[in-house]
Amino acid sequence: MTRPPVRADDRVQDVLARDAALVDVFVRHSSHFDKLRNAVLRRVMARLVTVEQAARVAGVPADALVRALNDALGIAAVEPNAPVDRAREGAATRPAGRREVELDLRETLRAGKEPFSRIMSAVGALRDDEVLHLRAIFEPAPLYAVLAKRGLVHETQRHAPDDWSVWFWRGAPAPADSGSERPAATPIDERWLDVRGLEPPEPMQRTLAALESLPAGETLVQVNVRVPQFLLPILAERGFDYQIDESQPDRVLVHIRRRAPHAVSPSPIPETP
Repeated sequence: MTRPPVRADDRVQDVLARDAALVDVFVRHSSHFDKLRNAVLRRVMARLVTVEQAARVAGVPADALVRALNDALGIAAVEPNAPVDRAREGAATRPAGRREVELDLRETLRAGKEPFSRIMSAVGALRDDEVLHLRAIFEPAPLYAVLAKRGLVHETQRHAPDDWSVWFWRGAPAPADSGSERPAATPIDERWLDVRGLEPPEPMQRTLAALESLPAGETLVQVNVRVPQFLLPILAERGFDYQIDESQPDRVLVHIRRRAPHAVSPSPIPETP
């Protein structure tokens, strides 16, 4: 059976799944792709970014990279497809007057550490009157589509080849009757973390990561599609109380806060009628 060719809109993860040695083809085109040799970054980013997006981030022609990948696989050259670069959809000019929250990931990325959970935790805590200012050592193009699904738009600025700023903020609010997003008047002591659409164990990992930096007296609201049964005993073990709200048909809200110091034993917050 003839193997299908690599196309520009294929995910890098799927390309490398064909043959792990294809990472050498990426690296030959740009030293930027050395990051693919890092197992953590490869696991996190390769499943999100397409070949075309990766080529643009590295500053190499996408058609040349696609052709080289197919040559390495012994697949006859094909006419390069012309993918729509959805990563740039949603680009806009950030609104004035909003409080800016900075998340500097440059040293984290240089150290080869996984930044995705920190990004999503910051996004979950982002208020409607705030702008998230992300600093990175390359243009985080894969994030555009991921965060656009969560209602965020962005503006990008390149300071240097290894110094980028991207601002993310919430766009137009969802219709009032949607019942699926955070309330417009979110209490000031609440941080929201939407984990819907994520595959296990990411919802648990991101929730626990967000709880590590949760200030005393604040509540983390996890937005899920089901009751996170495996998470609940871990919350109790780590000193958190929780309240589960299943009143909406399309979501489950888990309100999590640190247990008061005088509490004797772990127990969920009493259900509200």
